Amino acid sequence: MNENVRIITDSGCDISPEEEKAWEKYLVIMPFAVTVNDKTLLDRVDITPDEFYKILKENEEIPKHSQITQIQFEDKYRELYAQGVREIIVDVINSHGSQTFSQAKIAADNLTEELSDLKVYVVDGRNYTLCYGYPVVEACKKLSEGMSAENVVKYLEDWASHTEAFIIGFELRHMKKSGRISAAASFLGELMGLKPLIVLYDGVTEVLRKVRGEKAVIDAAVETISQRMIPKTPYSVITTTRPIQEKEFIEKMTKKVGYPPEMVEKCGVVVSCNAGPEFIGVIIRGQERD
Repeated sequence: MNENVRIITDSGCDISPEEEKAWEKYLVIMPFAVTVNDKTLLDRVDITPDEFYKILKENEEIPKHSQITQIQFEDKYRELYAQGVREIIVDVINSHGSQTFSQAKIAADNLTEELSDLKVYVVDGRNYTLCYGYPVVEACKKLSEGMSAENVVKYLEDWASHTEAFIIGFELRHMKKSGRISAAASFLGELMGLKPLIVLYDGVTEVLRKVRGEKAVIDAAVETISQRMIPKTPYSVITTTRPIQEKEFIEKMTKKVGYPPEMVEKCGVVVSCNAGPEFIGVIIRGQERD
């Protein structure tokens, strides 16, 4: 067991409160702040996903979330150091969509002289939600089994270089208004009943399929995603407010690949800010990227 190692991630990881509690010996989740109707709330502290979905549906304004700052990271590093921690692994949200990764690195560099025996490894999650949330949970397990921090970092970097996230979009208003998911922002065809399957990785967003109707897009998603994932590797599902469609997708995907998702979690505040409350997310291990 690695008593003096901790993993820090951010609340965009969508790790459930139950998993967070189970791995609290190794895991620290730092919350993003979200501003809604001129009120600032801390993700996972002041608001739950279901409460946030309700706000999204009732308001025209698109909420905004802020990055975690260098000062916040420095304070957390010092806090953990005071507890006896000497190695910290930081794995955070895609650097293409947030400055959180760079803030974590700057904070580590700033403390090099002050805490000379503290080693901080900063990993770019290179994607969103369980793309880095799932491997972070697995990394906690590996630490509990005695794996070194260096090898855990290699494991996390390997996952980051393979993950693909998919959005099965049922309603695109928030995606279009936020502009953060460029493939959705430029998508045409909603008035004709077309629904998109969008892939995200690194800084890329691309519409892979567009089909007419909700049932058809689920079938298209199962076909396309199962072809892109490396066989026999774990996949995860992100849910929002579409229980019937979520259940249908999980059943069809399980039948197609022969096993159920490794994790099924609610989409948190950070991704919902930009993707809205009406989609299914799917996370896979795909082919390696540079």
